[in-house]
Amino acid sequence: MHVPYEVPRLTVSDATPGAADVDLIIIPIAQDYTAPAVAAYDEVVDGELSAALERGEFRAQACELLVARASRREWRARRVVFIGGGPRAGIDAERMRRMAATAAQAARQQRHQRVAWLDAEAGTLETAARVELIAEGLTIANFDNGLHKSTNDRQGFITEAVILAPAEAGAAAATGRMTGESINAARVLINEPGNFLTPRILADKARDLASVPGITAEILDEAAIAALGMGMLLGVACGSAEPPRLLVLRYEPAGAPAGQVLGLVGKGVTFDSGGISIKPADGMERMKDDMAGGATVVAALRSIALQKLPIRALAVVPMVENMVSGKATRPGDILRSASGLTVEVNNTDAEGRLILGDALWYARRLGATHVIDVATLTGAVVVALGKTTTGLFGTPEPWLARIRAAAAAAGEKLWPMPLFEDYRELLKSEIADMVNSPGRPAGSITAAMFLKEFAGSGPWAHLDIAGTAWAEESKPWQPKGATGAMIRTLVDVARGGISGV
Repeated sequence: MHVPYEVPRLTVSDATPGAADVDLIIIPIAQDYTAPAVAAYDEVVDGELSAALERGEFRAQACELLVARASRREWRARRVVFIGGGPRAGIDAERMRRMAATAAQAARQQRHQRVAWLDAEAGTLETAARVELIAEGLTIANFDNGLHKSTNDRQGFITEAVILAPAEAGAAAATGRMTGESINAARVLINEPGNFLTPRILADKARDLASVPGITAEILDEAAIAALGMGMLLGVACGSAEPPRLLVLRYEPAGAPAGQVLGLVGKGVTFDSGGISIKPADGMERMKDDMAGGATVVAALRSIALQKLPIRALAVVPMVENMVSGKATRPGDILRSASGLTVEVNNTDAEGRLILGDALWYARRLGATHVIDVATLTGAVVVALGKTTTGLFGTPEPWLARIRAAAAAAGEKLWPMPLFEDYRELLKSEIADMVNSPGRPAGSITAAMFLKEFAGSGPWAHLDIAGTAWAEESKPWQPKGATGAMIRTLVDVARGGISGV
């Protein structure tokens, strides 16, 4: 079995590019700002940069690469990679991270283990923000999703990365490295197949992932879950031979503001067959990623603790396997939630909202004042927003604005969706308090409206990552598979604080 990722030894140095003792130097170039790069580095590569620009072989478009040989004797590195950024004004947080990951992937393909990134002022970001994103990008590129392959046909890892920037940017680089490491750890879990990641195994591995200073963990078994009256969570789990688990993580640093607790709730369905409302066979193998929300909130809390952010936070992750058996919940069955509300289950494939409902109630009971839940919840959000944008739902508006600002700073895309009260009418049942799935129209909205019933009275937001948690095809900055979407946004919410909302 191969190692899925390696965290490179990452340092910040104010050395000149020529003095960097590495195999390869990475130099970013904005598309509309090529002249300074040509003036500074064309001679180093025997005119290859200017020649490629003149011929149109390299236009410095976003994440476009030009590999050249460094011929100057005073340069210790023998290779230079120029990475395009596109127009200077468009080099935002997402672009900068992708540039770093793309260049690092290229270095790995060329078997270079020691690389340096020259922090040229490409784009409009401040130095610390740039360095943090570069460090994160270099770290997340050091990932291999071929964990279970018997033969290693993948490129090696980068062992050492140097960011050539002012020495005071070292703290920003350390932050980016920690975030990247947490993202990679989450991606490993999300990529795991259901036979390697049952609810019990996920609970143990998630607890291990969160085993950093400042975090305490508790795993509730099926008896403890039943004692809490979580009939929806148990109703989803009853079709499987694998018992459910509920993971609770707490982070309570000394000196953090009292009376304010950020609650993170993540969906942890380790495999989703759809239950008796069984899914089509085509694509069902992807349903191993239905615990991506759970991995996301665990990794986010881990990163929050590693960064020692001054905020009280907790994570609640319900973990189940949604399977078909003679004991499975049937369409038409009624489940009683921990909050006391009853639910008519008219679609057993709408299981995520059921387990999240009980978990949201519990997060409030544990003291969460501001709640964000994350889930691969609906195919409908993919229809609405595609694979590039996460759906954002919630209340009140200042809380959503805070999350949108955090996503922008983190370089992740999300979009607000409506929760008009009219949609609540669609959840009505003749025999229970509500149905779990009123049908296809506005499917992602009605799912969020269902969660809202259990989210309590404080600020709450729901992130539907069904489209963004998984990459269907490889990109220069991202292999096919788990993406780690929204981890960095959650960390930025915590970094900005939750007071005043």
